[in-house]
Amino acid sequence: MAGTARYDVVIAGGGHNGLVAAAYLARAGRRVLVLERLGHVGGLAISERAFPGVDARLSRYSYLVSLLPRQILRDLTPELELRRRRFASYTPLGDTGLLVDNEDEARTAASFASVTGGDADHRAWKRFYALTAHVARAVAPTLLEPLPDRREMRAAIGDDEAWQALFERPVGEVVNERFTHDAVRGVVLTDALIGTFADPDAPDLLANRCFLYHVIGDGRGEWNVPVGGMGAVTGALAAAARAAGAEIRTNTEVLAVDPSGEVTFADAAGEHAVTGGYVLVNMPPAALPGLFRTVEPRPEGSQLKINMVLSRLPRLKDPAVSPAEAFSGTFHINEGRDQLAAAREQAARGRIPDLPPAEVYCHSLTDPSILGPKLRAAGAHTMTLFGLHMPARLFRQDPEGAREAALRATFASIDSVLAEPIEDCLLRTPDGRPCVEVKTPVDLETEAGLPGGHIFHQDLSWPFAEDGRGGWGVETEHERILLCGAAARRGGGVSGIAGHNAAMAILRR
Repeated sequence: MAGTARYDVVIAGGGHNGLVAAAYLARAGRRVLVLERLGHVGGLAISERAFPGVDARLSRYSYLVSLLPRQILRDLTPELELRRRRFASYTPLGDTGLLVDNEDEARTAASFASVTGGDADHRAWKRFYALTAHVARAVAPTLLEPLPDRREMRAAIGDDEAWQALFERPVGEVVNERFTHDAVRGVVLTDALIGTFADPDAPDLLANRCFLYHVIGDGRGEWNVPVGGMGAVTGALAAAARAAGAEIRTNTEVLAVDPSGEVTFADAAGEHAVTGGYVLVNMPPAALPGLFRTVEPRPEGSQLKINMVLSRLPRLKDPAVSPAEAFSGTFHINEGRDQLAAAREQAARGRIPDLPPAEVYCHSLTDPSILGPKLRAAGAHTMTLFGLHMPARLFRQDPEGAREAALRATFASIDSVLAEPIEDCLLRTPDGRPCVEVKTPVDLETEAGLPGGHIFHQDLSWPFAEDGRGGWGVETEHERILLCGAAARRGGGVSGIAGHNAAMAILRR
């Protein structure tokens, strides 16, 4: 369109990846415009006071940081603090439980022995995670480089056993061979199922791809807590982009992107158009129908997110572990291997699982700064729950009714492993309502524009080229249009990797 404003780069979507790209490009002297539909930047990586009158800033959608490379932090947000969680996980089992303590190997070994009746699974655990750590150290440095092909990735890993276990064989088969106890198998497999409706035994290896992204962890495999909540991450990235000169507009909905570089958007004043030398798409490809040929026909997310504020931590059945220890890492709820399989089978038949598998953690145990002084003094805590095998199809016909049914079933699942009902521990707002909110895939589709509520925008891909095209994993069939969000190869999660790589793809041309 003649006469429209011109920019070197227009970024459609102001989520964390768009902010990373904007900061790198603006620092390099490019004229950058970021267009964001919502009234704030950060997309789903934000912090909000979700409950009226309750001084707690919750990371309502995304909640932990693992893949975000230290290089991006050093380049853009050196002041951002991420804290390591001492306790990796706790899995309640009857009146005992499996505790994985990152700083006490003897305690972890004793916990394995008490649960499994021997040391075989603990020895297998150490061997398996030594293998994943080796893969993580090899893969992580490649994520901020041009895309390797399969052969180059295999050579970088340099371990045939590791390659076969994670890249060639279904992860479910590998886990069954290496571990004997159902609960231990389940703890390992949860990383293969987060946000996906995958079968870990299926030959499509979708679960393997999900597992790989969850254990790479910037080469260390750690899941860290952002001090100040997830909003502190995107707040720092937005500040870096603005300081470098990027122009950021909120409340501006992108309506269309043309291969010529023209972007049409709407704001309170009406419709407008701008033109970019390049356009970076930080949106799900399915949100721009007709622009891309290779969009999945209908992405489907598969998760239930429940945000809570507790007046106190729940009591456990296990006297050997304190609630503060159990809930500061990942607290696994009915996530044994057989329980995961049963829940998936029920969901595949269109039923909310009878005993939904889920996991929780309490951000405020590692970072109390997200709570106001009065809440901290009173012993209150935030609790975040992520439920597995809750595909969007379960919530299509009756979103409200299904949401309530999923909440009831999930609370019953939590109660089955605690010494008291979780509802007895919920803080209440000044008007008496319990501090609990539920987000289904359909809610994410409606509120955040994610087709099918898919948190990765579409199924995750391998972190290497499979079509021989190479590049940075952000290229599309249109020369001037690049992906810079979760749908890019090596996208997904709060990582900034796709944003960095889209910026590099432009700067190094």
